[in-house]
Amino acid sequence: MTLRDQTIFALSSGVLPSAIAVVRVSGPRAGQAVTTLAGRLPPPRTAYLTALRDGAGAVIDQGLVLWFPAPNSATGEDVAEFHIHGGRAVVAAVFAALLRVEGLRPAEPGEFTRRAFENGKLDLTEAEGIDDLIHADTDRQRRQALRQLQGLLGHRAEDWRRQVIEAAALIEAGIDFSDEGDVPDDLTAPARARIEVLRDDIAAALVASARSERLRDGLTVAIAGPPNAGKSTLLNALARREAAIVSPYAGTTRDVIEVQFDLDGYPVTLLDTAGIRDTADPVEREGVRRARARAAEADLVLWVCEAQDRSGPQEPDWQAPVWVVRNKIDLDAADAEAAFAISAARGDGIADLLAAVAGFASDYFGGDNALISRARHRALLEETVAALDRALAEPEPELVAEHLRVAAQCLGRITARIDVEDVLDVIFRDFCIGK
Repeated sequence: MTLRDQTIFALSSGVLPSAIAVVRVSGPRAGQAVTTLAGRLPPPRTAYLTALRDGAGAVIDQGLVLWFPAPNSATGEDVAEFHIHGGRAVVAAVFAALLRVEGLRPAEPGEFTRRAFENGKLDLTEAEGIDDLIHADTDRQRRQALRQLQGLLGHRAEDWRRQVIEAAALIEAGIDFSDEGDVPDDLTAPARARIEVLRDDIAAALVASARSERLRDGLTVAIAGPPNAGKSTLLNALARREAAIVSPYAGTTRDVIEVQFDLDGYPVTLLDTAGIRDTADPVEREGVRRARARAAEADLVLWVCEAQDRSGPQEPDWQAPVWVVRNKIDLDAADAEAAFAISAARGDGIADLLAAVAGFASDYFGGDNALISRARHRALLEETVAALDRALAEPEPELVAEHLRVAAQCLGRITARIDVEDVLDVIFRDFCIGK
C-alpha cells in the first residue's frame, strides 16, 4: 500500500483545549473508521449525534459525526469528521482508537490539501491561497489570500496557457501542413498577433501587481536620524504602545527595536534604530552600523530630526525613499515647506504621517486587485514574458514554436498542470498538520 492509498487523520481545528475539536479522516478506510467508532455510517453530509467508542466498546465521548463519500468531499476521497469535546484526553483517546483501525495513520503537514490538489479539487494557486489565508494577520492579507483561493490567478494563468497553445498550434500547422491545399499559406501573422496581445496582457498584470507578493511579509519602515531627535517617541506613537525606551540622553537606543502592527490592513514592521552619528563608544558604534544596515534594507525610511534641523541623511547605500520628518514642533515650529511636521510627544501630525505611510503601502503593493501573491508566481510570469519576447523576435517558425512551448510550460507550472513534484514537496511541507 502506497502513502497515497493510506487513510490519514489529524486534528483540523484549533489549539487544545477548546470547546469543540474536529478530527478529520480522509482515504479509502474513512468509512471503516466511522463504523468502528460510531457503529454505523450516517447519511452523507448529515450531522449524526452519537456515542463514540474505542475498540473495546468503552465510550470515549458523545459527538457529531459527518460523512462525505468520494468524490464529493474536500479532498475528493472518502472523508469523515468527528466533532468532539476539545479536551486533550478526549482527542488523545479518539486518536488512539483511530490508530487501532487497520490502514489509518496520522497525516503529514499539508497532506489533506495536497490530496485535494492531486484529486483535482484545487489548483496549486488555490492551495497556496489556503495556506496564506491560514497565516493572514491583517485584513488585506486575508483578502489577497481569498482571491487566490477563489482562483484569481489560476484561472487567468490557464486562460493565458490556452492562448499560447492555440498560437503554437497555428505555427505548427504552418510547419507540418505547408503543402496541404486546405491550410492557409500564412498562419504566422495571426499567431504573432495573438502572441503580442498575450505578451502585453501578462506584462500589464506584472506591472499592476507591483510588489504584491511582498504583502505576505509586509512593509518595513525604518525610523532613522540623529541622536535624541525623538525616534523612539515616534515609534511608540505610531505603534500606540510603549515599545521603546524614551530618554533625554543621546545614545539610549543601542540596538534595532522591531514592532509589528496593522496599518489600514497592511502589515507593517517599524524599526527604531540607534541615532546616527560618529562616536568613540564601541557599543554605540555597533548600534549605528546596524542602524545604517537595517535602513538600507527597508522599504521606506523616516528620517527624524528636530524641527529646525536643515541637515539631511548622507547615506548613498540607502535605496528606499527617505521622508524627512521634522519633530518637536511643540518646542520649535518647523518651516512651512516641511512635508511632515510633527510632535511625537504630543501627537500633532501623527495621523497625517500614518495616512501617508498607508498610501505608500497601497502604491507599493499594487492595490487591492493585484494578481500575484508569491514570488514564485512573479518569476514564472516573467519567464513567460521573456519566452514570448523571444518568440516575437524569432523569424524561424520552428524556433517560435519552441519558445511558445517554454511559455506554456511556465504558465502550467503556476497551477501545476504539469509535473512539478519538487515544487509541490516544498509548498505542501510548509502547511500545518490537519490541512
